[in-house]
Amino acid sequence: MKSQQNLNIQNIFKSFNKLNVLIIGDVMIDAYMWGNVNRISPEAPVPIVSVTKKENRLGGAANVALNIQAMGANPVLCSVVGNDESSKLFFDLLKKQKLSTKGILKSNDRITTIKTRVIGANHQMLRVDEEVETNLNTSEVKALANRIKELATSEKADVIIFEDYDKGCITAELIQIVVSFAKQKNIPVVVDPKKRNFMSYSGVTLFKPNLKELKEGLKLDQAPEGIKELEKVAAAFTKKHNINTLLITLSEKGIYTYSSKTQSLIPAHVRNISDVSGAGDTVISVAALCLALNLSPVVTATLANLAGGLVCEKVGVVPVDKAQLLEEALQLRLI
Repeated sequence: MKSQQNLNIQNIFKSFNKLNVLIIGDVMIDAYMWGNVNRISPEAPVPIVSVTKKENRLGGAANVALNIQAMGANPVLCSVVGNDESSKLFFDLLKKQKLSTKGILKSNDRITTIKTRVIGANHQMLRVDEEVETNLNTSEVKALANRIKELATSEKADVIIFEDYDKGCITAELIQIVVSFAKQKNIPVVVDPKKRNFMSYSGVTLFKPNLKELKEGLKLDQAPEGIKELEKVAAAFTKKHNINTLLITLSEKGIYTYSSKTQSLIPAHVRNISDVSGAGDTVISVAALCLALNLSPVVTATLANLAGGLVCEKVGVVPVDKAQLLEEALQLRLI
């Protein structure tokens, strides 16, 4: 029984290599300044970080692309950046990671988002954001929608991910166009939502908020507590918005999956948490790949939950380690 079980997990991981994944969303550069902290500033009661290293990484929806790539699948990233110096750095980072630039459009009305994290003694001390949060204009939405349709067709997308950071790349109009197109082409759609477009994702296959996003998106006075309350909220939301599966991440409590046929709480595994940055990107990436293979909601939630926990052990936003994830899945006999 165990050997058959392990074989099934290994086959799943091998099958990931055949998948094409279209990722739509707000992209950004995650900039890091690493250093030592030895004294407090005489100018203000703040620590002085003596910088020893600087690094630029792909962030936002681009980090989802990195996670998809790390799992062996083929990511195709679709977004809009500024027509500025930072966009050149962003394209260089894409090329360095061997990621396609076909789906990236430039806008004269926007800047390329940069989030700079200052890290001292292995702890994030400060973050500085450079960004524009206004929605794409009508012509930009149309151009991006057309590019998405072209690439979904030419790249034979097995699944589409909306990675929403509320920075304006994803609009209600874009969602409607893409979801309608995906239904015509029978392509499953998964969503990592934020507050602005929370109610606009009707008809998607899988919707993955965290508890805070669920509370804010539904304008609840407080987040649902306990399985019964979660189930009640999930049932009402999925019915109203015609969503197949709801996947709610619950931080240290694990992950809750809800569909008309399955409701299950998958507990979190004990971890040495260093940084939760990017964990949601990893969860949605693994969940999307599982969905593309038509795996059960419980298997999907279980693997996504395990993957999200693994990246929390690393400092900064980093993609999941496929070999490590497979090893843990085998050890824990998850499937």
